[in-house]
Amino acid sequence: MRSGDTFVVLLLIVVALVWFYARGRLWYHKPRPSFAIPRQDEIFVPSEEAVLLLNAQGYEIVAGKTKLPVTVTLDEQEMESRLFVDAFVLKDNELFIVKLAKERQPLEMSASAIRERLLVYSLLYPEAAGVLYVDLTIRTIRKITFDIERE
Repeated sequence: MRSGDTFVVLLLIVVALVWFYARGRLWYHKPRPSFAIPRQDEIFVPSEEAVLLLNAQGYEIVAGKTKLPVTVTLDEQEMESRLFVDAFVLKDNELFIVKLAKERQPLEMSASAIRERLLVYSLLYPEAAGVLYVDLTIRTIRKITFDIERE
C-alpha cells in the first residue's frame, strides 16, 4: 500500500462519518407532525363573558370555536362524531386550548375526571402549553397540564 492510499482511505472514512452525523441530526430534529391551529376570518367564542375574563387575565384569543370531526370504526361500521374546542389563546408566547365549563356537565376536580375529559385535547395539540378550563359561574380559569411518564 502506498502512502497516498492510506490518506484516501482515511479521507473516505471521515467523509462517511460526517455524512452519517449530518443525516442523524436531520432525522432527530425532524419536526413532528401536529394539527395546525385553524385560521379563521371571524373568531367566535361561545361566551362574551369568557372573552372578557380571558382578556382580563392577559390571554389573547387567536382562534374561536373549532369543530374537529372524528370517524369511529366499530367492527367495520363507521360512525361520525366530533370534538369541540371553545377557543385557542396565547399568553407569554404560549398557546392554550380553552374549554368552557358546562352547567349540565360539571367537571369534578379530581385527576381521573380531568384526565378523562381533557387529556384528549392535549394529545391532539401537543404544541399547546395546556388546557384552560373556564368556569363562568365562579369566574375562574384553571390551567391544566398533563405530563405522561413512559416506562
